[in-house]
Amino acid sequence: MKLLPGVGVFGTGSSARVLVPLLRAEGFTVEALWGKTEEEAKQLAEEMNITFYTSRTDDVLLHQDVDLVCINIPPPLTRQISVKALAPVVKLQLSGEEQEVEGDPGLTSLDAVTPYSTGAPCCSRKGIGKNVVCEKAATSMDAFRMVTASRYYPQLMSLVGNVLRFLPAFVRMKQLIAEHYVGAVMICDARIYSGSLLSPSYGWICDELMGGGGLHTMGTYIVDLLTHLTGQKAEKVHGLLKTFVRQNATIRGIRHVTSDDFCFFQMLMGGGVCSTVTLNFNMPGAFVHEVMVVGSAGRLVARGADLYGQKNSAAQEELLVRDSLAVGAGLPEQGPQDVPLLYLKGMVYMVQALRQSFQGQGDRRTWDRTPVSMAASFEDGLYMQSVVDAIKRSSRSGEWETVEMLAEEPDANQNLSETLQRNNL
Repeated sequence: MKLLPGVGVFGTGSSARVLVPLLRAEGFTVEALWGKTEEEAKQLAEEMNITFYTSRTDDVLLHQDVDLVCINIPPPLTRQISVKALAPVVKLQLSGEEQEVEGDPGLTSLDAVTPYSTGAPCCSRKGIGKNVVCEKAATSMDAFRMVTASRYYPQLMSLVGNVLRFLPAFVRMKQLIAEHYVGAVMICDARIYSGSLLSPSYGWICDELMGGGGLHTMGTYIVDLLTHLTGQKAEKVHGLLKTFVRQNATIRGIRHVTSDDFCFFQMLMGGGVCSTVTLNFNMPGAFVHEVMVVGSAGRLVARGADLYGQKNSAAQEELLVRDSLAVGAGLPEQGPQDVPLLYLKGMVYMVQALRQSFQGQGDRRTWDRTPVSMAASFEDGLYMQSVVDAIKRSSRSGEWETVEMLAEEPDANQNLSETLQRNNL
């Protein structure tokens, strides 16, 4: 009996190229691959030896051997596919005509639906909900709709793939903070220095409205990580976003970059915790990733994947976690070059946790929450996006902004009016 679920992978970029061999190394079978175009899907499928490939979303979601979908695609498409993946597809027989209804939230068990009179609608199961692991959404509205879908089907896995949470350094850091190694948490400080995030040709990463830029790409996961570590949420923020490189050798003419390549922001969090974050993507060379938590009794700092700590009473810091995980074997050359080593290691640990979650279950769709208890939920995804939105508002206004999370879907006309006003400004 096959214990691990078959996997459908959405995406053909660097993350997907890395993810496929990592899944296989843990015993998963990649049953289907989706690409934005048939050509892209075919190229990666042949490279990765994946039998089934397509550019049609439903072909993957309705694949009978796929019970887990991993979505690594541009943010504007994440909501559409993740919401659709979580929901069952119902085939209704109405007036002699078949109609498909996707994601009816009131119909969670199709087996229980039967016609109750002659001419009554007949229902049959064409597809079922899939467990979902995806990247962050493009907007708060998208994130809110993902949360709504996940609440309708709580038995299905719905995780946001912040791989930083799975790294042993941050797992241990969270434990030590809970054990009062640093005392009362006072200050968090994070910095990421890297070369340009821009792709060789103009794409979503260049466009702020499509979820491009350093704040959305990496800043969201830092926001989530700091809240995960401290247990405190951002209440007010103040930030600055800048785009220093608007054109380059390949992005020129009428096209220009609108996404940020430098971002600095501060967060006032619950419990009086103050956080500062610096994201600078104008520094070619070694990738720098440092997260520090300072408390009344000491400090913890994760430099890359290693964790150091120092009590106020100690003369020097001590090494608490050394991550010796070796990665690279069996991975394609292109993927690891585009994914920082820290995030590559995080992907390895996340896939291992997924295997532990599904392993030994009686059904391929059933999963154990304990191995992935550190993972970010769709609710966490909405929180991340809400903080990012507040930082962007602060960058425009120059003022401190309150973090506001959507509790209900706003009026579409009001959103359009606000967007037009902002664009005019």
